[in-house]
Amino acid sequence: MQTSHLLAGGQRRGPVSCPHGQLSRWVPLVAALWMGALHPSYGEPLSGKSRPVAEARPTPSTDGVAEARLIEVYRQIANANHRDALRRAEKLVTDYPHFQLAQLVYGDLLSTQTRPLQAVGDVPSDLARAGAENLNALRSEAQLRIAAIKERPPADALPSQFVALSRRNKHAIAVDTAKARLYLFENTGNGTRLLADYYISVGKAGVGKNVEGDLRTPLGVYFITSSLDPKSLPDLYGSGALPVSYPNVLDVRRGKTGSGIWLHGTPSHQFTREPQATEGCVAVANPDLDRIIRTVEIRTTPVLIGKNFRWLRPSQLAAEKQLLTDTLKTWAQTKKDGQAADLLRFYANDFNADGKDLAQFAQGLRTELQKLGGRAVQLRDLSLIRWTDEAEILVVTFGEVVMGERSGRTVRQYWQRRANVWKIIYEGVAG
Repeated sequence: MQTSHLLAGGQRRGPVSCPHGQLSRWVPLVAALWMGALHPSYGEPLSGKSRPVAEARPTPSTDGVAEARLIEVYRQIANANHRDALRRAEKLVTDYPHFQLAQLVYGDLLSTQTRPLQAVGDVPSDLARAGAENLNALRSEAQLRIAAIKERPPADALPSQFVALSRRNKHAIAVDTAKARLYLFENTGNGTRLLADYYISVGKAGVGKNVEGDLRTPLGVYFITSSLDPKSLPDLYGSGALPVSYPNVLDVRRGKTGSGIWLHGTPSHQFTREPQATEGCVAVANPDLDRIIRTVEIRTTPVLIGKNFRWLRPSQLAAEKQLLTDTLKTWAQTKKDGQAADLLRFYANDFNADGKDLAQFAQGLRTELQKLGGRAVQLRDLSLIRWTDEAEILVVTFGEVVMGERSGRTVRQYWQRRANVWKIIYEGVAG
């Protein structure tokens, strides 16, 4: 096996025997990593109807297939089915010749002909030094994939930030940067369910974007703003791109800069990228991105980017949902009552929206209340997404319809918890 070629993403094919003696020292290492880590439904195709951002392609979905097949290779190794593992690995790299991690596993299986292996990705020291950066990245990728499989979220659970998703949020995305994993959800009248999850790459400098060009992926609550035609993009971005709304209102308030944060694919010569490889975007394999593009909607799909999510079932979020919903209803009732002074108590002193401070906003609010004339304000399709870092933030989106009118506007508010009281720090029309 030409391991130097392997580290560059190459492959070698051909029937090879796998003596048990050479594998005997390697199998316990693989088994320790993989036995008990495999979820019985992991990688199985999932279905769900949705309104896509672009016309659905007629080709069958291949998202998650390559990873599921790699997992099966490891399963066979751990169960001492060495010949079957080699057969599966050879077929996998034939079908996905640019899947470097699969190439590494296949190379290990081939190398057992001549020497015992001590670790996953065990190559001679001179070649390891020559390809150290790529080899370490592949090992990190393997560890992240394994960890994500070991720590599968509970069935019917959501990241705790998704306190309530409305019917307009037909889908939602959560990116756990600590686990290098993107979770795709479908939200229906019967609840929210996990459709699929995928390995991802983030910024070269990690996460926590602050300034333009810092090569970090932002953390926060965002929304998909558009879907870019892959024909207009360089090969670096693969089969397409979904820009997200960085910087959001909170980012701007905190003085964060930068733009052009996308969820995009991978170059044609790479199946996936190393864990930290982008300029701040989130990158997934092209088949996985194709599935996401076919599924999600622009403007209404939230993209939560965080780390080490706490997963809760809807019943565990019910009390918080009710408390926050009641707060919004009180705000709406106060608006109906028409007393500007009472309504303004919901707004923070440092409130700012589209360049207007609280005093300027209050002028327009008084005019709005006069036009309202005491009519009830109905809140429809309420979405509550919570974000906590150095502050507790609630991103609220709802349809605001005044009684007697057939339609209204879609409002997005940012609330911040201060001294145990929620205050609005931004209010505007969601776009």
